[in-house]
Amino acid sequence: MKSVLFSVSTFVVFLSVSLLSTGKAFADPLKIGITLHPYYSFVANVVGDRAEIIPLIDAGNNPHNYTPQANDIRRVLSMDVLVVNGIGHDEWAFEIIQAAGRKEQLPLIYANDGVPLIPVAADEGEAKVVNAHTFVSTTVAIQQIYTIARELGKLDSDNATYFRNNARAYALKIRRLKAEYMTQLSELDTSTLRCATMHGAYGYLMQEFGLQVVAVIEPRHGVEPTARQLADTIDKIKSANVNVLFAEKYFASNLSETIREATGVSMYSFSHMSDGEYSAGLFETETRANLETLVEAMRSVAAAK
Repeated sequence: MKSVLFSVSTFVVFLSVSLLSTGKAFADPLKIGITLHPYYSFVANVVGDRAEIIPLIDAGNNPHNYTPQANDIRRVLSMDVLVVNGIGHDEWAFEIIQAAGRKEQLPLIYANDGVPLIPVAADEGEAKVVNAHTFVSTTVAIQQIYTIARELGKLDSDNATYFRNNARAYALKIRRLKAEYMTQLSELDTSTLRCATMHGAYGYLMQEFGLQVVAVIEPRHGVEPTARQLADTIDKIKSANVNVLFAEKYFASNLSETIREATGVSMYSFSHMSDGEYSAGLFETETRANLETLVEAMRSVAAAK
C-alpha cells in the first residue's frame, strides 16, 4: 500500500515539475471552453492546432434562454479555462460552474474586460444593465481577440508569442473586412436614414458606423412589448420618420411584420451570431453578411431621396 501511495505521489510531483519546466500551467493540449459562437471563432484563430476548444453548450441551443443540462457539467469538468461574456449573455455558464464545484478552480477569461459598454434602460429599482452583444462590432471583437490571446499566453507561456502573432493576423483580416464596407458606405448619402431594431443586440455595430438607433422594440431579447409599449413604439417610429427596421435573422417574429405593416418601414435582418455550428470562420462569415445587409439598407435609403 505504501509503495502504491509513493508511486502516485512521485507521479504527481513529476507531472508538476514537468509542467513548470515547460512553462505551462496545464498538460498538453490546453482545453479551452467557450460559451458563445463568436468566442469559438476568436479562440480557434488564436490557438490554431495548439489547443482544444470545447463549447460549453451544444450547437443549436439559444444562449438567451438556455437551461443547463447534465452534459454541460461533464464538459466544464474537462476544461482548463473558460472564455465568457460575463455581462448578461451567458449567466447560465456560472450556474454550470457552480454545479460542477469549480467556482474557485476554473480560470475565466472575461472577453469584455476593458470594453466600453452601452447601458440599457432598466425598470426602476432594477440593477444596472448593459448591452451584452459586444461581439457584433468588429472594433470590439478585435479588442476581445487580443484579450483572449493575452490571457491564454499567461496559461501557456510556450505558445504566448504564437497566440499573439495569430491574434494580430486575425485582427488584420477583420480590419480589412471593415474597411471594405466602410469604403462602400462612405460613398452613400445616408443623411435621411432613421433606423429601429427589434432588440438592442446591434447597438455596438450601429455605433461603430456612426448610426443612431431611434427605437428598440423588444424590452429584452425574445420578450415582446405590451400592447401599450408597442403602440408607443409605433407612434415613435412614425414621428421620427424611421425608414428601416432591423430584425434578427433565423428568428421568426410576427411582431416585426406587424410593425412593418403599421409603419411602412423597410425591413432587413442581421445575424446575431448565436446559431449554427461552431466554426473558426463563423464570425467573419456572419460579420460580412451583416455588413452586406447594412450597405443594402443604406443604399435603399440613399436611392429613395
